[in-house]
Amino acid sequence: MSNNLIYTIPKKNHNKEDLIKILNSHPEIKFVSLVGVDLAGNDTDEKIPVKIFIKDIDSFLHGTAVQTDGSSVVLPGIATLNNAKVDMIADIDCNWFIDYNYDFLDSSTNNPTGTLRIPCFLIHEDKAVDSRHILKHAIDTFKQSLLELLKNNPSTLESLKISFDDIDDILLTSATELEFWIKTPNDKAQIEELCTSQVLQEQYWTRTKGNVRTALEKSLLLMDSYGFEPEMGHKEVGGVKAKLDSTGHFNHIMEQLEIDWKYSDALQAADNELFIRTLVKETFRENGLEVTFLAKPIDGVAGSGEHTHLGVSLKLKNGKILNLFNATKNHFLSTIGYGAIMGLLKNYEIMNPFISSTTDSLKRLKPGFEAPVCIVTSLGQSPEIPSRNRTILAGLIRDPQNPLATRFELRSPNPFTNTYLCIAASYLSMLDGIKYAVENNKSEDELLKELSKKPNEKADYLEYSRSYRSEEDVFEDFTEEERNQFFGHAPSTVFENLSAFDKYNEKLNVLKVNNVFTDKLINSFRLATLTRWSTEVVYRLIPQYTNEIRATKSLHCLDKALDLDVSNWMSINELRHLIMKDSYHTRSLFTQIKQSINENDYEKASILHLKLDENMETLKELYSTYKKNLLDI
Repeated sequence: MSNNLIYTIPKKNHNKEDLIKILNSHPEIKFVSLVGVDLAGNDTDEKIPVKIFIKDIDSFLHGTAVQTDGSSVVLPGIATLNNAKVDMIADIDCNWFIDYNYDFLDSSTNNPTGTLRIPCFLIHEDKAVDSRHILKHAIDTFKQSLLELLKNNPSTLESLKISFDDIDDILLTSATELEFWIKTPNDKAQIEELCTSQVLQEQYWTRTKGNVRTALEKSLLLMDSYGFEPEMGHKEVGGVKAKLDSTGHFNHIMEQLEIDWKYSDALQAADNELFIRTLVKETFRENGLEVTFLAKPIDGVAGSGEHTHLGVSLKLKNGKILNLFNATKNHFLSTIGYGAIMGLLKNYEIMNPFISSTTDSLKRLKPGFEAPVCIVTSLGQSPEIPSRNRTILAGLIRDPQNPLATRFELRSPNPFTNTYLCIAASYLSMLDGIKYAVENNKSEDELLKELSKKPNEKADYLEYSRSYRSEEDVFEDFTEEERNQFFGHAPSTVFENLSAFDKYNEKLNVLKVNNVFTDKLINSFRLATLTRWSTEVVYRLIPQYTNEIRATKSLHCLDKALDLDVSNWMSINELRHLIMKDSYHTRSLFTQIKQSINENDYEKASILHLKLDENMETLKELYSTYKKNLLDI
């Protein structure tokens, strides 16, 4: 294999002459794929032979050379069966990546076969309807609105000692990361074993070994080749110690890892994360390991997050960069920074459906696993000491020695969050708070006071009944009742989360500014998410629970069992019937949920879903207790 592989084609080369030259000099690149991202975050991957791309290159770069069937992507209510054509328009203003198939070598070069992946926009009836365009539109709207605010309120720039005419551009910088679980195929670890290891912190920051180490190191090196600038790869808190077999290889692998890389502009950051997920999954697969990006792959054990970092800076005409969130006084934040975090918190209810859109994601957001459940921020005990509170939703990240590092870390996203929609909703929500702060000429003191308000204290922007800042541990220092009262009640099901669109209709207008999120797009996302939730419940969750219930079998011998064993089993069996078994007179929880979904009574199905999860948790605990009391199994 030669070493002349190329991994990225930057936007400066997105012209006919350069592209033909590059592709002709790299015959291992056999295919081109236009990558559109639908409302569920799925990316398209079609194989177009390079010779066809070169032949029609003008159409690919400046026209609609490729179309897709709208019924094959998640755009319900938009691309209908009788109006399904969706055009794919190449985005020439971002990096393009080459995706290599290391299992298939090109015979002429002995290099892996490559596919040039070109991010694109999905156009239906002359309107963009994809996640990438929503983010691009949100970025453009944020920039235009902020420039107008600064122009109309020049005093906002006085603390920076610049004028509006000094501004060249507004930079929105974002960064994500990946936490994920890996395992050897078909291996299962006992939940109690995983929980014990987690509590003892036996895995956090320990050495990686064997094929896990190899796959992690290969992933980091490949990321560097693509220009992602990886910063760290390490073990996370979840996992158990692997076992060494007779051949000297490790098996029974069940570990949690994290990979971090450098920030980029907002749209490129989302593109990078999408590609890195595939890169990581394929690299670990080549080393005999399965990767899952589920938010909560194992109940009772730490889930996987994808903290999303959000920043805003000014680029001046002299080339200097100024962070707009960084305080120029003895404060935690600037006026714009305070407004941004206030907007994020106030409008989070209508952001949340785009961030936690699966049952799996909401299972992760529960107390006890360092995952956020409350709409609250932490700034720090004083401006001199940065906050390290990991129990909050959105944290302020600061480095007193590096003003450019000031940003917010949104801790609720997970690896299956649609990063494009998450970042778009975040910046639009922050824009709403910035408008409040700037247009009302609020000082840093006034904004800090409002952000630090107690429940039932009057405020001009934030809600009267709520509190939004805590420097305490929100899990340890507040009861569940206090958390719900002070910081709002977290949704427990996908239906509950989607209901925020109706409950907080006024806040929803924040996302509709400049038609970034239209009613049609929001309703399409709602329909897609509701369909996925109900389908997963009926065809994945219930069959999974069915197998678990059937596995809870009577294990005691009547001649050896004590009365406690018999009593335990009777409680278990009663619960098994309640959950799964129908009779002439009663319907099980399974059947009730299916009927509710068939009747489109999603509210009832949501309530029953919670009841089902509670009963299954009880069943697992009872069965564990029952087994532990048996001498012979």
